[in-house]
Amino acid sequence: MATATQPVNDLRISPLGRVEGDLDLRVTIRDGVVTDAWTEASMFRGFEIILRGKDPQAGLIVTPRICGICGGSHLYKSAYALDTAWKTHMPQNATLIRNIAQACETLLSIPRWFYALFAIDLCNKKYAHLPEYDEVVRRFAPFVGTSFEPGVTLSAKPVEVYAMFGGQWPHSSFMIPGGVMCAPSLSDVTRSIAILDMWKREWLEKQWLGCSIERWMEIKSWNDMLAWAEENESQRNSDCGLFIRFAQRAGLDKYGQGVGAYLATGTFFEPSLYEHPTVDGRNSALITRSGIYDGSSFHDFDHLNVREDTAHSFYRGDKSLHPWQGETDPIDPLEGHKQGKYSWAKSPRYDVPGKGAIPLEVGPLARQVIAGRPGNAAHQDYDPFIMDAIKTAGPSIFTRVMARMHEAPKYYAMVRKWLDQIDLHGRFYNKPVELESGRGFGSTEAARGSLSDWIVLSGGKIENYQVITPTAWNIGPRDRLGRHGPMEASFIGAEIQDPTDPIEMGHVARSFDSCLVCTVHAYDEKTGKELSRFRIGEMG
Repeated sequence: MATATQPVNDLRISPLGRVEGDLDLRVTIRDGVVTDAWTEASMFRGFEIILRGKDPQAGLIVTPRICGICGGSHLYKSAYALDTAWKTHMPQNATLIRNIAQACETLLSIPRWFYALFAIDLCNKKYAHLPEYDEVVRRFAPFVGTSFEPGVTLSAKPVEVYAMFGGQWPHSSFMIPGGVMCAPSLSDVTRSIAILDMWKREWLEKQWLGCSIERWMEIKSWNDMLAWAEENESQRNSDCGLFIRFAQRAGLDKYGQGVGAYLATGTFFEPSLYEHPTVDGRNSALITRSGIYDGSSFHDFDHLNVREDTAHSFYRGDKSLHPWQGETDPIDPLEGHKQGKYSWAKSPRYDVPGKGAIPLEVGPLARQVIAGRPGNAAHQDYDPFIMDAIKTAGPSIFTRVMARMHEAPKYYAMVRKWLDQIDLHGRFYNKPVELESGRGFGSTEAARGSLSDWIVLSGGKIENYQVITPTAWNIGPRDRLGRHGPMEASFIGAEIQDPTDPIEMGHVARSFDSCLVCTVHAYDEKTGKELSRFRIGEMG
């Protein structure tokens, strides 16, 4: 426990994540508690500049290369951005295939993220005194853990289904305006069912849950979940049951709260309601809904309320623009530092009625909070579990992890339903009219959160293209009013037990699963002395 006599330090961690890119974290520590934080994206992307003046369909090829993990999600929203700009007619089969592909990419990420990126930190020596520690190390230790290898290996199964429809994964471009470039056979569908059933049986039910997905889906509240974990030996000894006990003993329910406000742009469309994709008709056609929860009230999502703030980002000026008017005008970071800028990430904000443009967390926790909003249509997801968790236990690393793992049985059930609905004799593509001008908006929920494209066409070319990723929503720097981004806010208040091994910062960052490799640097706040520097983003 920190005392009033302990010094004030800065901590700089580099890298912090385990995926790709570069993210530095600098935190100030007073009496053993983080009092301030700066997240610094240290890599320039510039895909928006690449796309200027290109053919309108260039986004279908270029944007999936933004990420090697969420390439399918980039393709999904890029295709819908052009669908809305060109006013296409979408066969219902094409919507089903797009839904299946998007969901399968997310199903890949759930176990892979837990075992390969998050759970290995639970083996840190900080927890050696806990009664479950030896079992946690036996199961979750990297490469040698008894759950690590099957968890990581089986995670690849869902994208085998993606590759069957998309021709390849990652970096497929099979979703095109007006549909998809595939016409699956009965064999493709039955193979997909067999692959996903094997994934469900061998990992989801046997290893992770220790019960059927139907039993897990009976959980409607945080207390339901805690009771489930003690219901029988199979569930208690599952990886999920072990994690629930360990997370509470390790205090993962005590920090990492964040801004307490959430955004989901939603994903997956009811095929009969989105045959003519439009921006205005998007919300009502969604299956997993869009929306904003500002900490006390729900609001409908309107993309026109999105802004990109560049006050502390390495871009010219101090602007807050909607992405259709967005600018990507980079400056030398050395010059940017003189202006108080410290990150290549912009600061996405959403103008909430009565509250102004505020930072919002995106990701599985946000999605499942929005899923708890009453008033859903018959085709839309309603699930009160995680909303109850927020009210009962509050946001934390623990609730963020459980929200993500909760999506595995939900998305599996959705995909199985969509596979059964494919009409093998129906159409999968309608050739669109390639309009020379127009504006479009496409969005989805990648595994890590809301991912959106805005496109402006003029003279048959791309005049402007802006991409806002979930990592930008979460790790963006302070805005013009000095408000922290969601991840910066999540670090504040965390107790650092050992400044030479700040595993607590790794837990917070990886609960967001930021798609950036990160660095943390530690400083003494009183003396300005750098205490230590960590690179905790590599697998080995």
